Amino acid sequence: MSTTVISVPSVHCGHCVGSIEGALKPMDGVKDAKVSLEETNVTVEHDDSVDRDALVAAIEEQGYDVA
Repeated sequence: MSTTVISVPSVHCGHCVGSIEGALKPMDGVKDAKVSLEETNVTVEHDDSVDRDALVAAIEEQGYDVA
């Protein structure tokens, strides 16, 4: 099991949280995803087989920039 923290500077409201978590949680190998509005990031717990680039792509597909 791995944990990846991804900075998402444009996250600022409940809708953002729902969009990002909703895109990440159904992905194969993702165990959990939690967005922090205070820290403007998302913490993803996932299997070692999950590629960070795939996580970033899922966030960007929702319209958010990743730092």
